[in-house]
Amino acid sequence: MKVKAIELKNYRNYESLDFRPDKNINIIYGNNAQGKTNILESLYLAATSKSHRINKDSELIENGKDEAHIKVVIEKNSLEYRIDMHLKKHGKKGIAINAIPIKKAVDLYGIINVVMFSPEDIIMLKGGPEAKRRYIDMEISQISKLYLENLINYNKVLGQRNALLKKIHFEGKSQDLEMLDVWDLQMIKYGSLVIEERIKFINHLSQLVGQIHSNISDGKEKLEIIYEPSTQIDDFDKSLKAKRDNDIRLKYSSLGPHRDDLRFLINDKDTKFYGSQGQIRTVALSLKLAEIKIIRDIIHDDPILLLDDVMSELDEIRQDKLLNTIGDIQTLITCTGIGEFINSRISVDRIFEVINGQVFEINGNSLEV
Repeated sequence: MKVKAIELKNYRNYESLDFRPDKNINIIYGNNAQGKTNILESLYLAATSKSHRINKDSELIENGKDEAHIKVVIEKNSLEYRIDMHLKKHGKKGIAINAIPIKKAVDLYGIINVVMFSPEDIIMLKGGPEAKRRYIDMEISQISKLYLENLINYNKVLGQRNALLKKIHFEGKSQDLEMLDVWDLQMIKYGSLVIEERIKFINHLSQLVGQIHSNISDGKEKLEIIYEPSTQIDDFDKSLKAKRDNDIRLKYSSLGPHRDDLRFLINDKDTKFYGSQGQIRTVALSLKLAEIKIIRDIIHDDPILLLDDVMSELDEIRQDKLLNTIGDIQTLITCTGIGEFINSRISVDRIFEVINGQVFEINGNSLEV
């Protein structure tokens, strides 16, 4: 799988950009706040319909503009795919695959497979449950459309149940309680499917990550990922009924997949509280290397690797572990300087400099005027 072109219009700080990366290793460098990450973000958006940094599409549109466009062309299994995305300041985004509009974002998943390693991954490991749920949901959704569909349905049911809980809290009508039974059944149905898939994925990921992390730490550290659902599948019905009065009082659903958490343990100690900065970075690196292997095993192809300003977060040993994994994977690396550690340890095929929303090849040929 290779990305052949990324074209942007009125996206972030790019009025217009036609970016053509090499099929192997690409370095995108420049000072902070010039637009390096925006290129990677646009590709991630074309793969998942979501930004890895923000939730509002309106924030992706250039200041003073009402809409933005992204076009990404990839080659996969000797076939070419074109993703067109139309972002609107007021309204839902439009997405087309090979010029055919799609109605559901779920249809986009699986066409482009990316593994992104960014500072947000390191923040996630020290953050709260919401960031960890977002991480696991995005990873599973890339390899399972069925999971994404169940998750979407669960979130819709959750929204309806929460709205009804508020209504019962203020009005207390008996017919609303009967309707709550209906939403509870739907919540249990889709929630159980989400929990089941998360358990399978985390068990697989934990095994791979444990092996990789042990290798990076020379066998000194044992890494384990613990999935902590707020309810077990077999107890979902009983737990939901037991929490009903409390949920009505709180006016929201207090258990379900939307309340789940992940813990990352090194030698049985939670990294959130006891992990050093070096250990946190090693966990993040181990996760990314495991994700590459999982995607390879499932799609029998390489994902596109996006390394967003993370080389400076890793010491030389961890850099080598990552760079040695790249192999033939198409890779886009952003950094503030080219750095001798890159030039001397991997073969860089194309180098671009970003200056205030303009991208130049290092030999001076402008990609954007």
